[in-house]
Amino acid sequence: MAYLSLHDRLRGPIAEALKKDLKITNLHALPRIVKVVVNVGINRSKMEGKEMHEYIGSCLAKITGQKAVFTRARKAISNFKTRENMVVGAMVTLHGRKMEEFLDRLLSYSIPRIRDFRGLPGKLDGHGSYSIGIRDHSIFPEIPPPDVKQMFGLQVLIATNTRSDVHARALLKHIGMPFQPERKQAEAKNAPVEEAKESVAPSKKKRNT
Repeated sequence: MAYLSLHDRLRGPIAEALKKDLKITNLHALPRIVKVVVNVGINRSKMEGKEMHEYIGSCLAKITGQKAVFTRARKAISNFKTRENMVVGAMVTLHGRKMEEFLDRLLSYSIPRIRDFRGLPGKLDGHGSYSIGIRDHSIFPEIPPPDVKQMFGLQVLIATNTRSDVHARALLKHIGMPFQPERKQAEAKNAPVEEAKESVAPSKKKRNT
């Protein structure tokens, strides 16, 4: 069986599955992805220098197929040791076929290369957008193994045309987003609360004595 690209699946089996799951009959009313933003925050202490900036820009171009735009600080902030007009990040905004091809590679090749991967958290931002934090940019097969000093993290923001997290999550699930099972997400959410209760319990016993 021939492999269907994400572009073809979005307009075929994924659209049909969304119609069934969301009870939407109008094809144009279905949720869809409108853009993907790949962003790198540049840390002054570890990522300073023209060579490092060029390396980040080159890597983003290889990963996304599009030239990166460097963002600069609008004003000086002493607490963050930033000066006005200083480079603080690099980003690429993808639309159309380039966006679909990037997501296809991300889900099919890059994410499976993450060591000890256990799934992505299923929480969206409340407005139909989803962000993925990636610690090591070398999970992308386009990038040769870097030196330790060259490693950097990045964020992938997936924006949809819907304000509903339920509709957006259904779309992401059908395109193959490897979300954690809901049971594991609930356990991870409740774990800090349970640990806090255990730590408070002994202090109460001491007061009673």
